[in-house]
Amino acid sequence: MPRQYTAWNGAAPTTAALVPVTTGTAIKTLLQIATPSTLELEVVQWGISFDGTTFGAKIRCELIETDVAATVTAHGATGIVRVTDPPGLASQVTLGTTATGFTASGEGTTTASRLLDYQLVDQSSAYSYTWSLGNYPIIAASKFLRVRVTATAAVNAAAFVTWQE
Repeated sequence: MPRQYTAWNGAAPTTAALVPVTTGTAIKTLLQIATPSTLELEVVQWGISFDGTTFGAKIRCELIETDVAATVTAHGATGIVRVTDPPGLASQVTLGTTATGFTASGEGTTTASRLLDYQLVDQSSAYSYTWSLGNYPIIAASKFLRVRVTATAAVNAAAFVTWQE
């Protein structure tokens, strides 16, 4: 049975709650998952929420597969949550500042991408999507799964992706 994992766009909460990060006003990767060269991932679910106060102001939200990494704050192994089989194997995703992490400081130059989901989400709202059983998008080995946003005004965002290996 495949194991499921979830990552958020922030450091693993310990004594404090997860801290949402700003969207900024240019395109920005909030969360990136890097597949190793030997493993594909199946995306089960993703979601994003914002704490803006202006109703009607939309933020472009993308879930994409890309061939080039963004430069991110690296997730530690504790930043990846085992959803099923908690005492089981850790996720096999690649960790590092050009691998699995959050809050991009540089987007990289993507030459090939595949759009998996795109939504215009109100900056005072949230969105999540779960694929039906067996219809999960597959992220190829050595590729990057990203949650990316473009906002006209900076607000804080919390994003997550759940996948199985």
